[in-house]
This record gives sequence, C-alpha cells and structure tokens, in this order.
Amino acid sequence: MKRIVLLVCILMLLSGCASQQETHDIAATTLPVYQFTAMLCEGTDLTVTRLVTESVSCLHDYALTVDQVRALEGAKTVVISGGGLEDFMADAITGKDTLDASRGVSLLEVCHDHSHEGHHHDLDPHIWLSPVSAMKMAENICAGLTARYPQHKNIFDANHAKLNHQLQELLDYGRTQLGQLSSRELITFHDGFSYFADCFELEILAAVEEESGSEASAQELIELIELTEDHNVPAVFTEENGSVASAHILSAETGAAIYTLSMAMSGEDYFAAMYHNIDTIREALG
Repeated sequence: MKRIVLLVCILMLLSGCASQQETHDIAATTLPVYQFTAMLCEGTDLTVTRLVTESVSCLHDYALTVDQVRALEGAKTVVISGGGLEDFMADAITGKDTLDASRGVSLLEVCHDHSHEGHHHDLDPHIWLSPVSAMKMAENICAGLTARYPQHKNIFDANHAKLNHQLQELLDYGRTQLGQLSSRELITFHDGFSYFADCFELEILAAVEEESGSEASAQELIELIELTEDHNVPAVFTEENGSVASAHILSAETGAAIYTLSMAMSGEDYFAAMYHNIDTIREALG
C-alpha cells in the first residue's frame, strides 16, 4: 500500500511539472514585440507568449526566471526587440530560431557618464519609442513570420496593414500634438527617450540615468539646476519605474514641474503608453 501511495504521489508531481511546461509557437521578449507579434498572428492558430511581464524600465540587470527559461525552451521561435536589449539572455537563445525586429533600424548612440570611469558610448536599443522605427519592427516581424509560416501569408499581410495604420495614426497624432510646443527641450531621468525625441523633433538637453541608491551626484545636480535655469525649462521628466529623488531636488531648486513618462516596455498596451507620453509632453511643454 505504501508503494502504491508513493507511486501515485510521484505521478501527481510529474503531472504537475508537465503542466507547467506549456509550449507556444512563439515567445516574444517585451511588450512592443509581443503586442506586434500577437496582432500579426490574429486569425491564425499560432500561439504567442510574452517573456518579460514585470514593470521594468530597463533590462540592464535583468535575470530570467525558471518559468521564463522553460517558456523559451518550449517556443519554436523567439522574437526579440534587438539592438542589444536582450544581451542578458544571449546564452538562453543560443541555437534558437530568433527573429530580430531591429534589422534595418538605424541605432542611435547613448553616452553614459560615470564619474570614475569617464564617458563611454553604447547603442541605444529603445527603438520602439519612435513610431517610425516601430513600423520597421512590425515589417520585420511580419516578414519573419511569413518566412516561417507561409500558409498564413494573407492573414499576416492583412494584419500588418491594420497594425501599420495604427502606427501611422500614432505618428500623425504625435506630430500634430507636439508640433507647436512653447519649449522643445527635454531633461529626462532616463536615457531611453532619444528615439522619441528624434522622431518628434525634440531636443534632449540632459538624460540622467540613475537607479534607486545611485542618484545623481551633488556636482551633477548643480549642473542640472544651471541647465534648467539657463534654458528656462518648464518641466522635467521621470520614468514611471525609475528613481525620482534627484528630480524632486531639481524641481525644488528651479520650480520646474515633474511629469512621468513611460518606456512602453511593460504594462498591457504599447499604444496607450505612447499616447500617454505624447499627451504628457504636450501638457508639460505646450
């Protein structure tokens, strides 16, 4: 009897483990590429899962969970945003069929200022914050899906036309709302908004990359205060998942208002996040 009970317990455990290893045709890394891929696959039998679902503003120190590794292992194709964003999971996708959404997108450089190490330049991976670049990402994903699942070409093409139309509407809305601002200069407390600024002809005066526990130094704050006052900057922008301590000091010293932007990398809807950013900048700098 004890052996029978033990056998039943082992079978239940094995069954539980098997149920956790759900497989999908496609795994996409972050919200933009997941949402684009899912929209393109509407009307097909293809299943799409999203890996990074937490509220994050960057993936610099991100580590995959056991469930995320299992999702990767169970997926036939992995859609990545590209541009270096997923470098943290390079080992996990080695040998996987990977679809890079950044192909053909011109990457901008971002300059990091570390007081002890000096300046160094990296490529900025936050390409989805420009609707123009997002259109190219959608085109790349559509082409990649068509190459892998040619039986769904007509559906992919029709869905791509709808997605491209939504992105064009987003671009047109941003250009209209941000076309006649009283100030076009941004000070942001995240260095990921260059593509957004470039797309809508805004200028980033300073992009402070800081995390909780490693805020801007006293000298950096002095320089930011002087910059804000010299350019009569009416508002500064934090990121919804980032540190706000230095922004509050800057606001207290200069009177500049604080507004919050989204990286549109997490949450539930890429388009809602992007419209929020446009409306927020319009309100802050209009």
